[in-house]
Amino acid sequence: MKHIINAQSGKAVHLKKGDILTVIDPQGMQVSDMVLFNARDVKEKLSSGKTLDFEASILLTTGNYLWSNRSNKMMKILEDTNGRNDFLLAPCSKETFEIMYNNPDDHPSCLANLTTNLEPYGIVQDDIPTAFNIFMNVQFTNTGKLSVLPPTSQAGDYVKFEAQMDVLVCLTACSAEDSNGGTFKPIHFKVEPQQ
Repeated sequence: MKHIINAQSGKAVHLKKGDILTVIDPQGMQVSDMVLFNARDVKEKLSSGKTLDFEASILLTTGNYLWSNRSNKMMKILEDTNGRNDFLLAPCSKETFEIMYNNPDDHPSCLANLTTNLEPYGIVQDDIPTAFNIFMNVQFTNTGKLSVLPPTSQAGDYVKFEAQMDVLVCLTACSAEDSNGGTFKPIHFKVEPQQ
């Protein structure tokens, strides 16, 4: 069954160990922020630092694992048809738009959408880690200067994950203009139970 995350919104879902999660960019050039929590103990959560350390790369794709703050594997990337994802930048927030976009108005954000969808599970905003930004195209120079370019994902591109533990997953259809080439589109996902 395919689930739809409308533009600039989010959804949470539980996976059992061994379940397969496929995150799909149905129209192309749309980022999805993904955060993970141990479904049995939400103090264990996705860790950018541990993952980059243990995988020895900042470019994560097919064959890589996503690790927790307790040094446990949470997800394995089984397939990645686009091959460009980010694990450096935090979910966009109210402050992102105020500081980086000079936009003090109320603006939808990934952090707000993650918070709203995780609150029913007792997770508050301060508990939300740096997201694994699926399809996000962050480039960097040899001096370390970062730039966010439009995603290279095309319609139908997907990333397929296998849960390495029982996990609570929250996904967004990102709300930051620069991350999505200036437009906002939906994200689709499907969950296949372990065989």
